Amino acid sequence: MPELPEVETTRRGIAPFVLDQTIAQLVVRQPALRWPIPPELPGLVRGQRVTALERRGKYLLLRLDAGTLIVHLGMSGSLRVGDPRQSPRKHDHFDLVFAPALALRFHDPRRFGCLLWTDGDPLQHPLLVGLGVEPFAPEFTGRHLYRGTRGRSAPVKIYLMDHTLVVGVGNIYASESLFRAGIDPRRAADRVSEARYERLAGSVREVLEAALAAGGTTLRDFVNERGSPGYFKQTLAVYGRTGESCRVCNAPIRTVRTGQRSTFFCPRCQR
Repeated sequence: MPELPEVETTRRGIAPFVLDQTIAQLVVRQPALRWPIPPELPGLVRGQRVTALERRGKYLLLRLDAGTLIVHLGMSGSLRVGDPRQSPRKHDHFDLVFAPALALRFHDPRRFGCLLWTDGDPLQHPLLVGLGVEPFAPEFTGRHLYRGTRGRSAPVKIYLMDHTLVVGVGNIYASESLFRAGIDPRRAADRVSEARYERLAGSVREVLEAALAAGGTTLRDFVNERGSPGYFKQTLAVYGRTGESCRVCNAPIRTVRTGQRSTFFCPRCQR
């Protein structure tokens, strides 16, 4: 699933092409995404200018003259800049066309993405209003994590991935951040000290910054706005490395299931 670095990489990549551009047409080939694309949407957005392009958690917000398009990439989605005159591939579900040779094309084999509209404050939309702090915001601190996990006995990794606590930290980056902070992902969340949470908050930012610099992580489905994969996978310390030697201590990387997700860790480095 695209995580925060993949979504932010997409935002940065498409911004120069769409900002201040006027939507000439919205072409919908498959409206049945995670939530159906409203049938009236093509008429609503036609002729509107893109005034800003923002990210909130894993959602992209295309602010227009009279409202906001809310886009989520789902589990396998990507937005690419391209020529709308090129024949669409299978799973190319919609195009935002700006000019005869310029469009954003949404590709999503699993159809868990979405394209929604609001004419109100998008941050108050039901999908966004309950989201937690951004990991690069000043409010994201060890104290925030510590306070949010008091009385919570489930594994710390589950709470690090809780989007009501902090947004955008999915399975890959949670595993990598906990490794960098030296915290066992199976440890009960309320048994982690505030000092260790402070280290974890710093590790989350470091891991996400490194992934952003590399353009995201190369997974089966993720590509950036030009169709090129990210390269952060080359530096993953634990994720996907079951049985391989830890890059720090040479102990074999282990895998367990937490919250129905595969969790990768070093049993020697993480306590």
